[in-house]
Amino acid sequence: MDGRGGRLRAVDLAATAGISVQQVRNYVDLGVLPPVERTPAGYRIFTTGHARALDVARRLAEGHGWARTREIMAAVHRGDLPAALAALDAGHAELDRERAEIRRVLGAFETVVGAPRPAVAAPRRALRIGVVAGLVGVRTSQLRLWEGRGLLRPVRERGTGYRVYDEAELRAAQVVALLRRGAYPFDIIAAVLDELRSTGSPQRVRAELARREQDLHRRSLRRLGGSAALHDYLRHRGLLD
Repeated sequence: MDGRGGRLRAVDLAATAGISVQQVRNYVDLGVLPPVERTPAGYRIFTTGHARALDVARRLAEGHGWARTREIMAAVHRGDLPAALAALDAGHAELDRERAEIRRVLGAFETVVGAPRPAVAAPRRALRIGVVAGLVGVRTSQLRLWEGRGLLRPVRERGTGYRVYDEAELRAAQVVALLRRGAYPFDIIAAVLDELRSTGSPQRVRAELARREQDLHRRSLRRLGGSAALHDYLRHRGLLD
């Protein structure tokens, strides 16, 4: 089936989606909508098949965003089903990676929270890098490496230019050392430190990660709905045979 049906005016098609007539024309040019025929006078002929495609595109966009939706629908309308499915799979794979990262960040965070804090008295003044390295149990070169990766943020001592660490940066260095011993990658460690620095409390970190996970579930359901709409559209166009 080619999805053709009764004719529609461009203005009516646009009204069903709450967009402009020019946007409808743009969607045709981009392949979001199937190609149109023209009258002898040169006017575009839209049909209920275009209305169906527009509805599918909107549902896809709710879950996958317009950039990927344009890629998927254009591939469908040029008959390249493998390309459409590859783009669709890439969208679902992104969510899987995000979900895995949340789990890894949460696991790393629980490692930090569950570990006993070193019995180091809070420094009354900023500590130089050699002292911090001794307290953390690493070389100064390791601290410089972590700083270079953006994990640590020491300041420079006025006059001497030496790196100095306050209590918060000493704790950050301890967190990095702990997680590196657990073989956590730098991107996960950076995420844990960002959460600790922005929220300041374990409860708020857990709540924020739980909120992100719930948001991920909602996005996953929206993508599932868009994928279901696309499946029906492919069957309607006879592309699943």
